[in-house]
Amino acid sequence: MNSLSIFGTSSDAGKSTLSFALTYLLHHRGIKVAPFKAQNVSNNSQVTDLENGEIAIPQAFAAESIGLATSVFMNPILLKSGANKKVHLIINGKSVAEKDIWSYFREINRLKPYVSTAFKKLRKEYEVIVAEGAGSPVELNLMAKDLSNIYIAKKFKTKIILVADIERGGVFASIYGVYNLLPNKLRKNVIGVIVNKFRGDTTLFDNGIKIIEKQFGLKVLGVVPYKSFNLGFEDAQSLINYTQDTKDAKITVGVINLPHMSNFTDFEPLVADKEIELHFISNASQTSLCDLLIIPGTKRVVYDLHWLKERGFEAILRSKTTKIVAICGGYEMMFEKILDPFHIESNKTLTEGFGRFKGEVVFQKEKIVKKGSYNTMGIMLNGYEIHNGITNKKAKHKKNIYGTFIHALFESDALRLKLFSKIDKNYKGYNFAEFKKRSIQDFANHIDKHIDMDYLIKQLND
Repeated sequence: MNSLSIFGTSSDAGKSTLSFALTYLLHHRGIKVAPFKAQNVSNNSQVTDLENGEIAIPQAFAAESIGLATSVFMNPILLKSGANKKVHLIINGKSVAEKDIWSYFREINRLKPYVSTAFKKLRKEYEVIVAEGAGSPVELNLMAKDLSNIYIAKKFKTKIILVADIERGGVFASIYGVYNLLPNKLRKNVIGVIVNKFRGDTTLFDNGIKIIEKQFGLKVLGVVPYKSFNLGFEDAQSLINYTQDTKDAKITVGVINLPHMSNFTDFEPLVADKEIELHFISNASQTSLCDLLIIPGTKRVVYDLHWLKERGFEAILRSKTTKIVAICGGYEMMFEKILDPFHIESNKTLTEGFGRFKGEVVFQKEKIVKKGSYNTMGIMLNGYEIHNGITNKKAKHKKNIYGTFIHALFESDALRLKLFSKIDKNYKGYNFAEFKKRSIQDFANHIDKHIDMDYLIKQLND
């Protein structure tokens, strides 16, 4: 069978959710399939099952949804925010270097063998690879440096689906423009277009389908009505635009929206919790409305610590009466001192923290990337670590504050119950794993209902 590339006609067209859904649907039709993205740009990453390496959330989420062990070959190149206006380069799950963006682009050809090898390794094991693209595939000034779209589609002759976001407006121009700007060889591999995020009666677009098929010569695989999906967020902006039912909320939780917030999928269980009203806050005045503050992980601990001080959060975070959960980078901020002898985070060797925990954090050159079971707040749970900072304990607890290096802690029903019942004794909790399983099935069924999967599979077999 052929593999499949998912190209967006714009950024944020819904490539990640559709790539996950198509991976899920192909799997449940008996096809051996795996997710892939050559290059991701995201501070939101997960630790792989097979190598203890880092990959971006969309590929990890898609693999986990069909029971696959995650691998670094599903996302061989990952870029994160770096210090001093640089990008942090991760190859095959391992941190390699800090690069300025122009150096990265100049050396892009050196990365192609990693991408090619990763794709080939997956192709040996799976019948179909669902390769998610990045941004628009026809940024003409960058096409020669495009790993996720053009390079993969050309080298591996993938079939291509265009995904167009009708919410943005200009859907016809975006479809026509992207299709006609693709190299001739790739146009022949385009099997159709999905019109995504339609609001209202889809029959209103029946004439639009005729225009795309007759005038553009493109098969419309489906018109997909908008459906919120509060899982597998790729970027912070998508998470902050979540939808939440708060009519039965008992507890208000504020996550401080740090400029370089990372691993924000930590908060998906709180978005789904009907007893929690979740807010992402940027101003100190908003903290008075919250029963609990969360200081999230961050890719730039020292920078974001200074941002908190400049925004007037310092007195609040130093106060022993403020209820706080501090995760990873947020945990590091709660110590008296942050030492950075190798300038991993910034040019400063010493930074004063908020002092809620005694002692210091020291940034090491070698990043800890680990997945496992952890005793957290007296509860065993599955989680993962991604951090350079080292201190004497992975977690600490004092009155009104809990700090930990462990991500994914809120996925534990027992931990949420223990934490939130102390704030409100009437808090009952819910089964997050069941919610996640049901949500994945519901969303995939929604996609299945609105696109022509039989036609798609036929094209993959041609």
